[in-house]
Amino acid sequence: QVQLVESGGGLVQAGGSLRLSCAASGRTFSRFGMGWFRQAPGKEREFVAAISRNFGITSYADSAKGRFTISRDNAKNTVYLQMNSLKPEDTAVYYCAADTGKVPGKYDYWGQGTQVTVSA
Repeated sequence: QVQLVESGGGLVQAGGSLRLSCAASGRTFSRFGMGWFRQAPGKEREFVAAISRNFGITSYADSAKGRFTISRDNAKNTVYLQMNSLKPEDTAVYYCAADTGKVPGKYDYWGQGTQVTVSA
C-alpha cells in the first residue's frame, strides 16, 4: 500500500508562485513514476506533469510547459511541482499520483488533493 499526501496549496494572486509537495510512504518510492493532475470545478481531471522513475525524465501538459517544473527527491520520498506565473485558469484541486508498475502506464495510487486558487 502506498500513501500519498499533498501539501503546499493555497491562495495566490495571478503571476505568483506556489510549490506543491507530495510525500509518499514506503521504501520503494524511487521505483515509481510520479505525476501531478488537477481538476477544476465542473471539469474532468487533467494531466499536468510527470516524472519517470528512471533518469527523472519529465513531461508536461501544454498548459504547464514553461511555467511548471516537476522534480523528485528520492531520499525524501517526495515529488514537487513548482508553479510559476500562475493564472486564474490554474485554479483547481491538484493531485499527485504514483505509477507503481503493477499495471504498466497506469497511476494506481492517488493523494487526497490540495486546493490551488489563483485570484485575478
